[in-house]
Amino acid sequence: MDTADPNAGLRFVALGGSDEIGMNLYLYEVDGQWLMVDCGVAFGDETTPGVDVLMPSVDFIADKCDRLVGLVLTHGHEDHFGAIQYLWPRLRCPVYATPFTAAFLRLKLRDAVFDETVPVREVPLGGRVSLGPFDVTFVEMTHSIPEPNALIIRTKYGNVVHSGDWKRDPKPPIGRTVDEDTLRQVGAEGVLALVSDSTNALEDGHSGSESDARDALVDVIARQPNRVAVTCFSTNVGRILGIAEAAAAADRQCALIGRSLWRVHEAATATGYMTPPAPFLTESEAAYLPRDRVVLICTGSQGESRAALSRIAADTHPHVVLEPGDTVIFSAREIPGNEKAIARVQNALTRQGVRVITPAEAPVHVSGHPARDELTALYQWVRPEIVIPVHGDARRQRAQAALARACQVPQTLVPEDGVMFQLAPGPAGVVDHVPVGRIARDGERLVHLNDGIMKQRHRLTHNGVVTATLVLDDSGRLLADPQIAAFGLYESNAQEAAARDLAEDVRDRVEDLPRPRRRDDEAVRTAAIQALRRRLRSELGKKPLMEIKVLRLGD
Repeated sequence: MDTADPNAGLRFVALGGSDEIGMNLYLYEVDGQWLMVDCGVAFGDETTPGVDVLMPSVDFIADKCDRLVGLVLTHGHEDHFGAIQYLWPRLRCPVYATPFTAAFLRLKLRDAVFDETVPVREVPLGGRVSLGPFDVTFVEMTHSIPEPNALIIRTKYGNVVHSGDWKRDPKPPIGRTVDEDTLRQVGAEGVLALVSDSTNALEDGHSGSESDARDALVDVIARQPNRVAVTCFSTNVGRILGIAEAAAAADRQCALIGRSLWRVHEAATATGYMTPPAPFLTESEAAYLPRDRVVLICTGSQGESRAALSRIAADTHPHVVLEPGDTVIFSAREIPGNEKAIARVQNALTRQGVRVITPAEAPVHVSGHPARDELTALYQWVRPEIVIPVHGDARRQRAQAALARACQVPQTLVPEDGVMFQLAPGPAGVVDHVPVGRIARDGERLVHLNDGIMKQRHRLTHNGVVTATLVLDDSGRLLADPQIAAFGLYESNAQEAAARDLAEDVRDRVEDLPRPRRRDDEAVRTAAIQALRRRLRSELGKKPLMEIKVLRLGD
């Protein structure tokens, strides 16, 4: 009889962040106890109408929350911690983060009804915590936000290094350089698996230093004659300080435009990272400055419709106006999937006579993720037996796997969300598939996308909707012409005639029913749908959503 414990061993599964960029959420299991690393979001686009943010479903781990020993955060980017404010009530576990990430998280939770109940436990830089069967060491890295961390996760089955988001920046404007010594030490100790950032796995060379972007901004801003606006990721404190230094070098004052920038300012000030050459102005204060004496740092580098720059481009911002001859600098990369939204904003600005400068025209941005030479260095430091590429689409994950094999890493495992790997004991490989899905923040509620809501909205968007109201007496006689309304199907000058034709078809179809069938509401409804579908399919080639109401009036 086999008495082996089925829970014994070290396992890894991604609920989000594999075969996609965003929504990072990773789980490690040791002997039935679970550790979560990161809990992030992605943002809605044209494929998810009406949706603000998306996040992974946590149904799988929520059912085991009594065995979830903690949630450890690598850093404070939305795609790594932005879902906590929505999903924590289902997890109910302590959250561990270094000081800046903890401060930033508390600010984000401030508006949540459960903010005071979330146990946010601060870990010092380079700190170490013991969480059930997991011993977790935070390792200082460099990235485009303060306090990015790799994690060394020690277990009795072996050590895992979880890289988080990182780059190798030799001259970071804030924080220290990558803690190579600690990574080399764990490499000498032995690393079973490296779970590694794949964002730039297709890019040769190095990602570049944040100081290089600052120098380019100093040069570009100095050459602009009028008002300058710069958009970047609001969490890139080093970039914000670089823009402020560039503004000061050009004898300009600097303002922050956008709520998320001020939130980051508050967290970075509290933790000692926000030290600009002069205090930032508010948007209302900046409005009174001469055009050649101001630099505006704006949210909206990814074309977000509600961000400051989109509102400025649409001329709907309450305080900030750009005029012909002004300049907007995009000091950020395009996240895959955001190209159309960014192009809309850039074209709107160009039509207003505003000059747009992107990283294609000037080196005003450097990536926060490791290119191939940096990934190679990481393999050399930690010497893993297995590389698991995450944080990337299929091309990027597979590119990193190929690079790891070329660097003589013995094994690579390319994950997809829901695929569970057994890492030890025994040969590493797939042992299970767990349920995954997507949750959307739809207005003020959370909905599962697999419940059909998006399918209905896409049908509304592409095929329109038709409503019909039929009033009959108890015997089945129509008491009035059917009332038809069609939305998203006909041009305005054709709607009235089309409604008459559709009503006539419905009347004919219903009156063709035998009288006993006309007493059946469902039979009448079906007849109306058939009549509408026949004409709409033949005239328009459309299959709209339909809502049919059958009302009965007695004698």
